[in-house]
Amino acid sequence: MNNLNFVPAAEATGHAAQIYAAIKGAVGMVPNAYVGIGSNSPHALEAALNLDAALKKGSLGGREIEAVKLVVSDAAKCDYCLAAHTMIGKMNGITPGAMTALRRGQPSGDAKLDALSSFARTLVETRGPVPVEAVQDVRSAGYSDAQIVDVMLAITSITFTNLFNRVNATTLDFPPAAS
Repeated sequence: MNNLNFVPAAEATGHAAQIYAAIKGAVGMVPNAYVGIGSNSPHALEAALNLDAALKKGSLGGREIEAVKLVVSDAAKCDYCLAAHTMIGKMNGITPGAMTALRRGQPSGDAKLDALSSFARTLVETRGPVPVEAVQDVRSAGYSDAQIVDVMLAITSITFTNLFNRVNATTLDFPPAAS
């Protein structure tokens, strides 16, 4: 059950309806999270979509973006984003076992992705200056400074939807992620 205003996509008008039509054309459906955001602030939904579009043009690949989003969603305990990004992670070639390992901070079988996930976890679970060793470790795994900045952009993107879905209690329209 949604805690915030929710106008079904089929009943939307104006700017929200235009955004939903573009989403449906691109992915075949309008996820409940997007409908919830757009029902309340079409401009916030547009900004979130633009942020993700910029992220896709950046230096991280789909597997890396999804690994970061899974780690952050797990830390935030956002069931909706975990479900959505488990599905998207699978579409980007991350196995279910690797996704579970990445979320838990365990070896996934991909040392480079593990280092990236560890870095993302450090960013969201600590406060104050990030330990120099965390930056050195992600660089040592082969990530550039541009990729480190794009990790922060991915965290920014998923943090917004994590927060929205936690406040809204958005109804899942994806299979739930394994616990």
